[in-house]
Amino acid sequence: MDAVSLTKKLVEFNTINPPGNEAPMADFVGDLLSTNGFTVHYPGFGENRKHLVAEKGVPDSGKPLVFSGHFDVVPLGARKWSKDPFVCKVEGDRLYGRGSSDMKSGLAAIICAATDVSAEKMSEEGIRLILTAGEELGCEGARKLVKTYTGLGSASAVIIGEPTANLPATGHKGAIFLTAVSTGKTVHSSMPELGINAIYKAARAILKTEGFMFNARKDNLLGFPTINVGKVTGGLNLNSVPDHAEFTIDMRTTAEVDHKEILIRLRKELGDEISLQKHVDLPPVSNKDDDPFIQMVYKICESEGVTSARSRSLPYLTDGSVLQDYYHNVPTIILGPGQPDQAHQTDEYCLISKIEQAVNIYKKIIINWRN
Repeated sequence: MDAVSLTKKLVEFNTINPPGNEAPMADFVGDLLSTNGFTVHYPGFGENRKHLVAEKGVPDSGKPLVFSGHFDVVPLGARKWSKDPFVCKVEGDRLYGRGSSDMKSGLAAIICAATDVSAEKMSEEGIRLILTAGEELGCEGARKLVKTYTGLGSASAVIIGEPTANLPATGHKGAIFLTAVSTGKTVHSSMPELGINAIYKAARAILKTEGFMFNARKDNLLGFPTINVGKVTGGLNLNSVPDHAEFTIDMRTTAEVDHKEILIRLRKELGDEISLQKHVDLPPVSNKDDDPFIQMVYKICESEGVTSARSRSLPYLTDGSVLQDYYHNVPTIILGPGQPDQAHQTDEYCLISKIEQAVNIYKKIIINWRN
């Protein structure tokens, strides 16, 4: 199956997260890889949800090249689609469907490149595919996988097939996602002096959050860290003093930020009125630009007609945060055929020409790395 046809087939699987429902797609891909000589495992991730770990030619204690991507996609959104989101429609160079860019075209390109090259020539270290469930909600699938599955071995380098229009990205910011909670005492709103207003506590903390200073130097690749309050809830009705309020904090970090130190400082800044619940704590992806693997990928991309294939970063989070940390900071590149501006969009599409280009790029990387 060529990568374009495979993309169409993968889009037909409804893997909207929540609930995910990735197992049927994992089984389909696993059968395809098994037929091509890969050893396939399916670590579980809940009801009707599976990861897939497949490898070929990996010796004991080997350090293969790792490709990774995710099965799940985001919900369709409130806007009405003009095309069926789970039946691919092709118009010119565009292939439409939910997940076409983020990131089923990337999965298809990875699978086709891996099966084609593994039948011919690849590094003596072999190749491993780590395809995850549950990426879209803070990389929770990969975070659980590295903690519970013992078959991930070592790696020499990692490629994440997220949408970059085949422009290699050598980094993205890390993330800390928090819920800040305040509590109070409820009374009738005509006697507020007898209660404790949790919303006022939250409001004071939100202003402190807005003014929080990271005191971090500018990262050459990732810039400055950021902080944002994205959601606020509290209270039950107009005529009561609220006894509960909460808001979310989204921190995006760079290699210049120590997560433990920042959390200690933020807790101190917000004070005893606020308790913090941590949901996601992932480091940034960052690489040395002169690394041999990074330089090789740049040259291969340029040889395939990708312009400006040099050091750049991405605004979004990927499983690369989990895998680069797990594999002890091996070179990790985000590189995939999807259109970045189409991720999570209504009438999402990818470009057929980019899918075909990605297969060629991936094949050259597999052939040239460690050969």
